[in-house]
Amino acid sequence: MVRERYLGNLEKLKQNVITMGHLSMQMIDDAQVTLDKVDKELADKIIQADERVDNYEYEIEKCSADLLALQQPMAKDLRLIITSYKIAIDLERMSDMAVDIAKIVKNMDDDVVFTYSDLDNIFILCREMVANTIKAYEDGNVELARKTAESDDIVDQKFYKGWDSLVRMMISSSAIIPNATDLMFVLRYLERIADHTCNICESIIYMQTGERIDLN
Repeated sequence: MVRERYLGNLEKLKQNVITMGHLSMQMIDDAQVTLDKVDKELADKIIQADERVDNYEYEIEKCSADLLALQQPMAKDLRLIITSYKIAIDLERMSDMAVDIAKIVKNMDDDVVFTYSDLDNIFILCREMVANTIKAYEDGNVELARKTAESDDIVDQKFYKGWDSLVRMMISSSAIIPNATDLMFVLRYLERIADHTCNICESIIYMQTGERIDLN
């Protein structure tokens, strides 16, 4: 009975992380839409969703603490618990980036809105990284975690290219400086989302193998 309860709590912990991951991913998807359409109502929904993410982080922290204090897990189970909480922290920070993008949209000047053509591609790439990271955690797939982290280099390249393009645009037209500056922040937030997915990939590899590596 005690063993069954222990295994049930481990599964609950894992499912909470997976659900939190999907919620974070949805917030990133919505951030792309709200930016493309300057949809301020959707921006409000993203901001409101942050509380749900925070609640999941709290539940994961509590479940992890209970398992560590009451069950004294060993080996792989111990790594699962530790890394699940660490992953929840990264997911919460990724969600904060989506909220930051939503806040930018809410403050945008509707009369001077323009887009940077490659921004949607960066959103899509980050979204794929998050989706693959959640799957790698769910399946314990080390190879998928390693492969997913490789996409961070592409995001970095697109970040620097986008930054340079926006600077040149601002030099050409001072009228777009406020919104171009906003998009520079969006680029930074997406770059940070990719970094957090790399952190999660590192945690997955440690969870499965006990190996600590640096993928950033």
